[in-house]
Amino acid sequence: MSEIVPDFTMLPDLALRPLGGAVVWANDETFAEKENLIRPGPASYQPASFGHKGQIYDGWETRRRRETGIDEAIVRLGVPGVIRGVVVDTAWFKGNFPPEISVSAVSVSGYPPADELAVRTDWEPIIEKTKVYGDSRNPFAVESDKRWTHVKLTMHPDGGVARFRVHGEGKPDPHYLRSGPLDLAALENGALVTDCSNRFYSSPHNLLFPGLARVMGDGWETARRRNAENDWVQVQLAGEGVIASAEIDTSYFIGNCPGAAALRGRTTAGEWIELLGRTELIPDARQRFDVNTGPPVTDVRLDIFPDGGLARLRLYGELTAAAIAKIERSAR
Repeated sequence: MSEIVPDFTMLPDLALRPLGGAVVWANDETFAEKENLIRPGPASYQPASFGHKGQIYDGWETRRRRETGIDEAIVRLGVPGVIRGVVVDTAWFKGNFPPEISVSAVSVSGYPPADELAVRTDWEPIIEKTKVYGDSRNPFAVESDKRWTHVKLTMHPDGGVARFRVHGEGKPDPHYLRSGPLDLAALENGALVTDCSNRFYSSPHNLLFPGLARVMGDGWETARRRNAENDWVQVQLAGEGVIASAEIDTSYFIGNCPGAAALRGRTTAGEWIELLGRTELIPDARQRFDVNTGPPVTDVRLDIFPDGGLARLRLYGELTAAAIAKIERSAR
């Protein structure tokens, strides 16, 4: 029987280390480090690999409790935002997984120390105490439209979790939206991939990640196309804005770089306008292009010809006053 994958898992993982996420606190990590919770990729396992503290696990594992209590870990989201669902992955934890978990969240400004976060009393439950299964992915949908900056995973009473995924939509801090031009296609500014033609090798969300790609797998790559069509990706921008320039980054894509790319934008009236006509690309390079300035757009579609892969997409511009006001209202 195939596993049913919830729709929310198609959204980016806001807690990922490559997005800037961090596990800032845990009350115990005797057997395995808390930082493993947000590592990209699935957990690995090698039997009979023992360290000084026992079998080595690619996850977070606490000691066996001999008194009542719970074990907790706090994750600072790399991209604060609205959480649509979480996955508590207990891969390889078979006799040592927690029988129950719960998840809570909080929204704070600035960068409070970890010990202050641990004693805050305003954590709000987003997943009530519930059963989980060992050596499996345990998905839970979240019903909240609030913006969160930190999440807390609680094990009842102890055990091990391999990965903790926090899927959702980025929501920027409105305070910084008026400070000048910004990347309207950045996840951290609230952009989101809404559709694409193919995600065979890797997720299109990678295009919107911060920083530079380190390897080819950090980007978006499609399967080889065997017809006359072309691949494409559609992005909902951080908000309605005017794009001044586009950066199409093909770093690490050498034998599989697209031959060309084109960019269109959608106005609030629903009209698609050309921002960048079909333009040749070269492999393994960050390429900046001026785009056709016109009315503000809310979404863009990037077409690549005919297929291949890209490391990053940057769309530099400014939000409209109406877009900033909308973001500020939603943050209240």
